[in-house]
Amino acid sequence: MEKIIIFDTTLRDGEQSPGASLTKQGKLEVAYQLAKLGADVIEAGFPISSPGDFDSVKLVAQNVKGPVICGLARCMKKDIEAARDCLKYAKKRRIHVFLATSKIHMKYKLKKPEEEVIRLAVEGVSYARRFFDNVEFSPEDASRSEREFLYRVIEEVILSGATTINIPDTVGYAIPDEFGGLIRSIKDNVPNINKAVISVHCHNDLGLAVANSLAAVKNGAGQVECTVNGIGERAGNASLEEIVMAISVRKDLFDFSTGINKKEISKSSRLVSKLTGIPVQPNKAIVGQNAFSHESGIHQDGVLKKSITYEIMRPQDVGFSGSNLVMGKHSGRHAFRERLKALGFSLKEAELDKAFERFKALADKKKEVFDEDLAAIVEEELALIPEMYHLEDFRVTSGTNIKPSASVRLKKEKRILEAVSEGDGPVDACYKAIDKIAGIKGRLIDYSIRSVTSGKDALGEVSIRIEVGKSQTSGRGASTDIIEASIKAYLNAINKIVKL
Repeated sequence: MEKIIIFDTTLRDGEQSPGASLTKQGKLEVAYQLAKLGADVIEAGFPISSPGDFDSVKLVAQNVKGPVICGLARCMKKDIEAARDCLKYAKKRRIHVFLATSKIHMKYKLKKPEEEVIRLAVEGVSYARRFFDNVEFSPEDASRSEREFLYRVIEEVILSGATTINIPDTVGYAIPDEFGGLIRSIKDNVPNINKAVISVHCHNDLGLAVANSLAAVKNGAGQVECTVNGIGERAGNASLEEIVMAISVRKDLFDFSTGINKKEISKSSRLVSKLTGIPVQPNKAIVGQNAFSHESGIHQDGVLKKSITYEIMRPQDVGFSGSNLVMGKHSGRHAFRERLKALGFSLKEAELDKAFERFKALADKKKEVFDEDLAAIVEEELALIPEMYHLEDFRVTSGTNIKPSASVRLKKEKRILEAVSEGDGPVDACYKAIDKIAGIKGRLIDYSIRSVTSGKDALGEVSIRIEVGKSQTSGRGASTDIIEASIKAYLNAINKIVKL
């Protein structure tokens, strides 16, 4: 299998994402991780762009072993010399020079005719070859360049010593068939193209960076330039993890390999996200929080029976611990039972049915039900004694300048009983209403509340201890509504008392 060279430009083009500036130490930390990931080439920065970038590229060149360390430069002597001065410390080094070749860029940006552009490109590559054996040249905005002119530029820079020709879709303008055809046409129309590796560098303005890169690989590109998490200018670059895993998963279509250690992918993603401050969208392919998560009961059932039903790759292959069965309102009984088993609970069928009903009721109130929620539900279910009084409904009125009052409806066997009472607060009013219905006088000895889970929709758990006559007992209740949890805890204790 032919190996595709993975050229990582997270530290150069990726860092150009608005707000993603990295410190020197941050760049070095990412570079170390990219070496562990197995990137073949690390484009460490644009040395002439600032003293800080020069120092960062130099620091990476001095310390990171394994990958080729690359620096970007315009076809200008001062740029090339800056790259030479900071890359001289690298054991394996490359310079990446570029010059625009599209009519749009030549007319409005460079303000130079075609022949002048060819002369500058040749001079830039020739000068770079004085200091580097490994020279990459990019005709910027290649996908919008006139093809005959593009062929001429490529041929001339190869004659001048370029060893890699990078074809950038600088503004993400191309579509896959078109871009793949461009790579094929370069192979067919540039006489000396066999003396250089064809590379591609695709932007994501139309959401096609990965698709264009893969089309290029199928048509003869031997190197792909990409970034971790797909970060970069505007809508970003081709995503390293998506390209690598597409080649790995679809071996039937791609007779290629990469040197990437796939188990380091998720770790690399987290590090880049942390240091750049750019969060990974939850539904991001391969590394997003939801990439291996399933909430649908049908999907969960399939994954539990055979993961390949809904997962085309193993989460462990890219560094995750495993699939995540999200417990929510769409989850089914199979996933619920398996999650309880994983938490150490073994329920009888009747207990499971009751717990599942309570889970579904809670899931309608919350976006996601966490393990702590499930534990609270099951522990309460297992501890339940037959209910004499069951909460049907409650309503409370409370405010700054009004006396708190509560209306509580309980079910006792087949009868519905209701009482209204006032209290020092809404919980106290509810408790006094329950006392009226049950015909008892409960004294609250202890009351505590804690958040079982995090977030605005957290499950609250109330634990109480009450005294009725000479008897004392405890009760516990859980709900996203803390008053409801308080009522459930009180009823739990009352039901124990009346059964004594």
